[in-house]
Amino acid sequence: MPALRRSAAFRRTFAALTALPLLTLAACGYGSQAKDDDTVEVAAGAKKIEGLDTVKIGYFGNLTHATALVGRQEGIFQKELGATKAEYAVFNAGPSEIEALNSKSIDIGWIGPSPAINGYTKSAGKGLRIIGGSASGGVKLVVNPDKIKSLKDVKGKNIATPQLGNTQDVAFLNWIAEQGWKVDAESGKGDVSVVRTDNKIVPDAYKSGSIDGAWVPEPTASKLVAEGAKVLLDEADLWPDKKFVITNIIVRQDFLKEHPKVVEAVLRGAVRTNAFIDSDPEKAKEAANARLKEDSGKALDAKVLDPAWKSIQFTNDPLAATLNTEAEHAVKAGLLENPLLDGIYDLSILNKVLKSEGESEVDDAGLGVK
Repeated sequence: MPALRRSAAFRRTFAALTALPLLTLAACGYGSQAKDDDTVEVAAGAKKIEGLDTVKIGYFGNLTHATALVGRQEGIFQKELGATKAEYAVFNAGPSEIEALNSKSIDIGWIGPSPAINGYTKSAGKGLRIIGGSASGGVKLVVNPDKIKSLKDVKGKNIATPQLGNTQDVAFLNWIAEQGWKVDAESGKGDVSVVRTDNKIVPDAYKSGSIDGAWVPEPTASKLVAEGAKVLLDEADLWPDKKFVITNIIVRQDFLKEHPKVVEAVLRGAVRTNAFIDSDPEKAKEAANARLKEDSGKALDAKVLDPAWKSIQFTNDPLAATLNTEAEHAVKAGLLENPLLDGIYDLSILNKVLKSEGESEVDDAGLGVK
């Protein structure tokens, strides 16, 4: 699949997207306060990697970021980092995490594909690199069964997505277009009303009747099901082999250049965390939920946690070809004008780690550093 080409300017919609971090940051800073991981002791005699005191890591409080949740909770990242302390910040949205990366408030982050694409393009290919995969799947169209009984019934209804131009928003706009319906991407108005709503608010919006359904990631989808909603469509069913990237690992390019061994330690931690998730999914699920409780003050109920966990595949593969497809969907929706994605990936360190762990290397779909 050929790489997409970047025009000289973006549409007004992307300009609006790039302003969103300012609003988010004014409200809550760069997500939750970054702090030392005080749940994990640095091993006696451990040394700092490349003399670095700390590495700052960002992620979302979503199950689709469970590699970060579990790796932190189980102390896997800190073990790999030795005496270089891991500091963490928890984010609610991609734009604020990209802003934190650009301002050097974090060094490495777990993030969805659309913010990664936007961040890379906005910096003219100089801000970040995708250095690994983390998760596939875990996104569903969940609806009120009294109002929507089939896919055709979605027309004319109010359906929530997390944010203008975010990964799920782009996917839903693309699906709407494939039905032959029309929606203005910026306003969300048209044959379907696309209601941009924070995931934290979606369950209450559903209970109040202000939305008829939502195209959302886990655990929000399962929270709605617990309120009586039904899964109308699993996004995985729309993709070849039912695989598509939902979470990547990104790094500041300057940090990657200056501290490759620290990046390698974090990636080794991610690979070993995914191996732990595969080998003991129940214990990993408990660890992810414990981390969510630490970060948000509330654990997920089993009736939400269990189905949500089952719908996500954890993977080291960034599924690069699907990122390119998601960029094409954003272009078709009118959110981007042909971004140049050449060089967005640098999988050299990940493949080094995978080889040392006896795992198969992964591919960048022709979008890697030349």
